[in-house]
Amino acid sequence: MASKEGDDEMSNPGEKTEKDLYTLGLDFGTLSGRAILVDIGNGSVVSEAVMDYPHAVMDSVLPCGTPIPRGWAFQHPGDYLEVLDYVVPEAVKNSGIDPAKIIGMAVDFTGCTLVTLDKEGTPLCFLPEFEAEPLSWVIHWKHHGAAPYRGEVQAALEACDPGMLRRHGGTLSDEGMMVKILQVVREAPDVYDAADLIMEAGDWVTMKLTGDLVRSQAMAGFKAFWQEEKGYPDNDFYCRIDPRLKDYATTKLRGELRMIGERAGGLCPEMAEKFGLLPGTPVAVAHYDGHAALLGAGISEPGVVMLTLGTSGGFILAHEEAHAVQGTTGMTENGDLPGFYGYASGQSAVGDGFAWFVKNMLPERLLLEAEDRGITVQELLSERAAGLKPGESGLLALDWLSGNRSVLADSNLSCVMLGMTLQTKPEEIYRALLESVAFGTRRIRDSYERAGIAVKGIHAVGGIVKKNPLLMQIYADVLNCHISICKSTQAAALGAAMFAAAAAGEEKGSYSTITEAIDRMSELEPYGYDPITENAAVYQKLYEEFEQLHDYFGCGGNDVMKRLRDIQRTG
Repeated sequence: MASKEGDDEMSNPGEKTEKDLYTLGLDFGTLSGRAILVDIGNGSVVSEAVMDYPHAVMDSVLPCGTPIPRGWAFQHPGDYLEVLDYVVPEAVKNSGIDPAKIIGMAVDFTGCTLVTLDKEGTPLCFLPEFEAEPLSWVIHWKHHGAAPYRGEVQAALEACDPGMLRRHGGTLSDEGMMVKILQVVREAPDVYDAADLIMEAGDWVTMKLTGDLVRSQAMAGFKAFWQEEKGYPDNDFYCRIDPRLKDYATTKLRGELRMIGERAGGLCPEMAEKFGLLPGTPVAVAHYDGHAALLGAGISEPGVVMLTLGTSGGFILAHEEAHAVQGTTGMTENGDLPGFYGYASGQSAVGDGFAWFVKNMLPERLLLEAEDRGITVQELLSERAAGLKPGESGLLALDWLSGNRSVLADSNLSCVMLGMTLQTKPEEIYRALLESVAFGTRRIRDSYERAGIAVKGIHAVGGIVKKNPLLMQIYADVLNCHISICKSTQAAALGAAMFAAAAAGEEKGSYSTITEAIDRMSELEPYGYDPITENAAVYQKLYEEFEQLHDYFGCGGNDVMKRLRDIQRTG
């Protein structure tokens, strides 16, 4: 049930007063980009601008008409530049703030999202000879076309660097950088050969802002096998995968790596003129959107989970020690909070799964009812589903509508729903889907606790969190713990603004550390969600069934999902 935060020491730490100094957080999500201008004294948003990507996610056809294979996903790099050119000057202009008081900016981005560039820094897809080649476009985080190459990369890690494999939960995801690059090498070698640089999209946009080639240590650590003490793997690893990858790390991945909260450079004169800002304004090192949201969620200490619920789901925390945790998508030093190891896990589909059901599986009568009442279909379904007790529907589902990111790292898995009869209603299926993502999150938490990492608290962020109280109550009941709610509806962008504040530093009147910025600029809602005892007892029984189903289909008991995928691909 919803509850007051009470005396939670993490709710609103630090003194919060307006400082009349501001930073910009630039958030590049799955379908849109936004800029928020934030007062660094209390984290209040004074101005905001947002723009949808004109090409969204390209998963059926390229702009030139070339069809895209099923399961592949790309974006148009021009969309990022168009968003940048609109949202930053719009946010600055609407604020009326003196540009001299805007002391920093930072980018967060989805990942792993890859851009290939020629020697002039131009994305290869802009060149006529590559516009019809899908793998020359921005390879999106949702791209699963590289899945067949995951095993080769994993085998090379097992032989050359088993410690790195343990950092990735023992099983690689096909969403990481190396698996995607191997697909390019094998299926589009001309693209690989023409690429002078291969960059995370967040690093590329940051380079466009500064003119300097600087990469994020944290992003490289989470998705590209970089380690603070060793750097990238040596050539033996890359050559074991494919001889064409010789010198890959020192050529196509070249560039200085810097920590989160540090400066990547100063805003270049061309961009400053476009934006109405001062040249040289500090630009911070980029990070992934889910990890930036940890700051926005007000987490400044280890052991507290940032649970992000959007199109996909993130489960991110910092910890004092390095542990091998099943299903982590990555673990790296200084990944989220300086001085601690950052851990990342997550789910491939949360809001995406609910949206799929609403778009494709509802009778017309429900659509008409929602329209007549002036509410969304999801609001109608949530209203009806809230009238059901846990277990009342007799349904149980696996949350694998877009594969499994954690803990199995297998995009070839698919959804199963048990218990349907001729009496099953749409709201019952909808509730089972809500429950499935909560069960999937609990399976992730269990993997951390089994590895010796105690979870001390959970802060939830994301658009769904405030729109769907039923989902949040289900999470509290399934996890059987209190869920704190982040006040900001733009936690990732706010986190980016905090990185910018740290990068600006004391010389600009800002903060000397990321932790200090978090304590001053974040805030939790005065309410949260506590588990309902009787609901938690029922969900414990259902979760035990979920675990059996999870392991049966996901751990080799029955590989029917993969066989069905093979038949789908080959007939």
